[in-house]
Amino acid sequence: MPRTSLSADAVRAVTARLSDVELRAPAGRQPVHTCYVPADRVGPSTLDDWGAQALAALDGHAPDGLAGVLGLAPDLAEVVHGRVRAKLVGAPVEDLRVDFEDGYGVRSDAEEDSDAERTALVVRDWLRDGTAPSRFGLRMKSFDTRASRERGIRTLDVFLTALGEAPGGFVITFPKVTSVAQVEVLGDVLDLFGLPLRFEIQVETTRSIVDGEGRLALPRFIEAGRGRVTGLHFGTYDYTAGCGLGAAHQHLAHGACDFARNVMQVSAAGTGVALSDGSTNVLPVGDDVHEGWRTHYRLVRRSLAHGFYQGWDLHPAQLVTRYAAVHAFYLEGVDADARRLKAYVDRAGGSVLDEPATAQALSTSFLRALDCGALDEDEIRRATGLTVTDLQALARRE
Repeated sequence: MPRTSLSADAVRAVTARLSDVELRAPAGRQPVHTCYVPADRVGPSTLDDWGAQALAALDGHAPDGLAGVLGLAPDLAEVVHGRVRAKLVGAPVEDLRVDFEDGYGVRSDAEEDSDAERTALVVRDWLRDGTAPSRFGLRMKSFDTRASRERGIRTLDVFLTALGEAPGGFVITFPKVTSVAQVEVLGDVLDLFGLPLRFEIQVETTRSIVDGEGRLALPRFIEAGRGRVTGLHFGTYDYTAGCGLGAAHQHLAHGACDFARNVMQVSAAGTGVALSDGSTNVLPVGDDVHEGWRTHYRLVRRSLAHGFYQGWDLHPAQLVTRYAAVHAFYLEGVDADARRLKAYVDRAGGSVLDEPATAQALSTSFLRALDCGALDEDEIRRATGLTVTDLQALARRE
């Protein structure tokens, strides 16, 4: 045995105040988008309507496929078109928020009470019929003012009372958060319901990035949530307006948004809190369907490349380019990613020497591709030689 200078007892005494680092991944499958629908427009057929409208847009404005519209290679475009169409038929909406905030506006108390109760019963019927999306919930009003927070809490109360439970997949969106106190108070309010309620924080104010004392705000927001915070969702237009940008420069690709998203990433890393990018208000409607699609497709691809695998969709026709972008993103990288993953597993060497963290990222990418329908299990096995169980083990760095 080699000689050492330090005794085991001395080392344990010095390191006793340290704890093991626990890195958590977001729980369950992350949806690729969240659809925001004003509460007054939510009804029993909303999910079917979004799928039907998206299919009508695809068939009406891309009858010969998406290659020419989005600049995809013909072979890839054919595969993407078929998978997008199947997705729009089978499960067009992965995540939906009944919106009582900006998309809904200010209504009379009687009208908002009525919409809160009615939409909760709609969701309850979806759950009964097995047609609810994998994620769903409502966006309440902010805590900016006394009137807004009282109205938001009442809407939440009416909705949850009518719903009668907190089913799996249910999440509350908390907008325009500016302080730790707001997060703490919402948590205290949710405790009053006696239900396992979770919420996501909308990052759409400058004070949700850097607080008044110059500190990063999001780590403290997540801590104040006491385990209830499931996600951070970026709000494009409120945030860019808060930064003083003019209307022409308020868009997802602006550097101000990149800074905010980078802060979101480093704040949420290892916490189990998922990230979602914001929306674009350039909609594929009227005479501008193709231009709206190209804008949306480009921004979704940009988000994916920056590690944001979820985003907001505001119009049914955006589902076409949401799924086209997501599927093309994963399909384009299959061969190269599979070669790197095989080389790592086989320790085959080569010109790229990947580390466990990269193998984790590659495995996670294949699992995301499986979740969204870009690839199936057989295709993944043929490409990588690995099973889903193998990929899950690599993703957990086991």
